[in-house]
Amino acid sequence: MVATAATSSFFPVTSSPDSSDSKNKKLGSGSTNLGGIKSKPSASFGSLQVKANAQAPPKINGTTIVTSPVEGFKNEDGAGSPHPRTFINQLPDWSMLLAAITTIFLAAEKQWMMLDWKPRRPDMLIDPFGIGRIVQDGLVFRQNFSIRSYEIGADRTASIETLMNHLQETAINHCKSAGLLGEGFGATPEMCKKNLIWVVTRMQVVFDRYPTWGDVVQVDTWVSASGKNGMRRDWLVSDSKTGEVLTRASSVWVMMNKLTRRLSKIPEEVRGEIEPYFMNSDPVVAEDSRKLVKLDKSMAEHVRKGLTPRWSDLDVNQHVNNVKYIGWILESAPLPVLETHELSSMTLEYRRECGRESILQSLTTVSDSSVGDLVNVGEIECQHLLQLEEGSEIVRGRTQWRPKYAKSFGNVGQIPAESA
Repeated sequence: MVATAATSSFFPVTSSPDSSDSKNKKLGSGSTNLGGIKSKPSASFGSLQVKANAQAPPKINGTTIVTSPVEGFKNEDGAGSPHPRTFINQLPDWSMLLAAITTIFLAAEKQWMMLDWKPRRPDMLIDPFGIGRIVQDGLVFRQNFSIRSYEIGADRTASIETLMNHLQETAINHCKSAGLLGEGFGATPEMCKKNLIWVVTRMQVVFDRYPTWGDVVQVDTWVSASGKNGMRRDWLVSDSKTGEVLTRASSVWVMMNKLTRRLSKIPEEVRGEIEPYFMNSDPVVAEDSRKLVKLDKSMAEHVRKGLTPRWSDLDVNQHVNNVKYIGWILESAPLPVLETHELSSMTLEYRRECGRESILQSLTTVSDSSVGDLVNVGEIECQHLLQLEEGSEIVRGRTQWRPKYAKSFGNVGQIPAESA
């Protein structure tokens, strides 16, 4: 019975004319003689009406007219009925079944790929949806970045602002991953209670090689003590595929009261939060002990005036982002230097902050060379000053430039091992 029901769902079975006629004969007779016993028609069979294909013989003037079997199967329009269905023409439409199965498999495959996603190429991000991870005994934070098309400059390499933003991003994410991020921008919970924020006072960066579009860079960062009331943060940027060191940076940070805008000592409560994450290591960039002299406006060879902060240049602490200062400093760099050389290192000293209504000037002078001979000059050193129009210093700087596409990049560093 089960097999019959399953088969009939795909192969509908129609009764043959012979069987229908025999059933009609049995059910249509008023009585049946079984051994001389006459049975009356059942009430249930009497109420059941079966529609047969055959029609009763027509009568004309009381005379029965016999028609041929073919004429008996004609429909009302006079057309002959279709041929009886065979096993072949009763098969289902397999194309519809195959289309349904294909749709189900494609949907299942799509869901599986979304659940089991992984990079298909080794140069893709290892952690594309995360913010990095803590490595090396919980003291070093590591994060990968892919160089996007909108992050490269005219030389088809990553811009200075892009690389500096990577450094700042890893510093904030380091605090977040370590559980030290309070309500402020990079501030610990105790710093938030005391209205304290971090500000950078000095930064040294060495660019060994610039990444290009599509490269994936690996940024490692860690912190150390710097004097009694400072913190040093180092970065090491390398090619995630080859391990080649691309950029090294070291910076010194101090605390400032967000309300009074004055520098502050590190409270003991804050020191207890950050000291467990300090590494006992040397700076990844050797400190340049040369003093950064104040560049007098009369000595400056190149001056760019009328620089003003935009609303997008402010961070959540309502002061200009330190990366923006670097862009302003390079605004006054001579064009022949930018066309023939690339920045190899820079040293910056942050003197004070500027507000949203400030108007600044960028001053640059080239050391020991003239602009007309820059095309044939090797290493170039420039002195920089970013100041307010009324003369207050914002940033002092010194930059070194090398000819573009130079092959020698000097010595590179490594992630320091914590010393005893």
